[in-house]
Order: sequence, then structure tokens, then C-alpha cells
Amino acid sequence: MDVVLSNTAGVPIYEQITRQIKEQILSGVLGEGEALPSIRSLAKDLRISVITTQRAYNELVAEGFVANVPGKGFYVLAADVELAREQVVRAVEELFDEAAAKARLVGLGRDELHVILDTIMEEGA
Repeated sequence: MDVVLSNTAGVPIYEQITRQIKEQILSGVLGEGEALPSIRSLAKDLRISVITTQRAYNELVAEGFVANVPGKGFYVLAADVELAREQVVRAVEELFDEAAAKARLVGLGRDELHVILDTIMEEGA
């Protein structure tokens, strides 16, 4: 399992961990029943606090991506792909709402937003 953190991303560390693990589950990199690194191990590897790692894992449990087996650790659950996709779509919609509000503040129109989105999508491909 690979997790890469950025201090300049403007996203909380626990959220970066959560997002990356979810992406790896949804893409099949992490399969059903696979064990995640222990909280202490991941915290040590990433050089972050155990509390931050615990928060990320708790988010994954709350969202149904992993289960905590007391005394054994955290394991990837069978992915309900449709539910997971819906959660991601909801998050994208929220980001679009925020982006549209900011665009209106500076007078960006629909066409300009489409150009920006097209550029971002091409860069990520």
C-alpha cells in the first residue's frame, strides 16, 4: 500500500490518507480481506502521529471501506462499488458547488469553467 503525503496540498493529512486508501480499494490495488498496515506502523512510515492515522482509519471504517477486527487490525471490506461511486460523485458535486460559487465571485462564465475543467481532465489523463 502506497501513501504519499503533501504538506502543501492544503488538505489535512488524515484526509490525504483516507482518499488514497479509498482510491486503492476502488481501483482494486487493495483487495477484499487484505490487511492494512497497523496504525503505529503506518504512522511511523509516514512520520506522522498515531492520532492522525487513527482518524484516517476511523473515517474508512465509518464509510464502510474497512473493518476493525479487535486485536487483529484493519481489513478491506468487499467493495460495494455502486455505493462507493455514489460517495465519490457526491464529493465531486460538493467541490463543483464550491468552485461555481468562487467562479461567480470573479465573473467566470460557463464556457470558461468548461475550458478549465477540460484542461484539468486532460492533464490528469
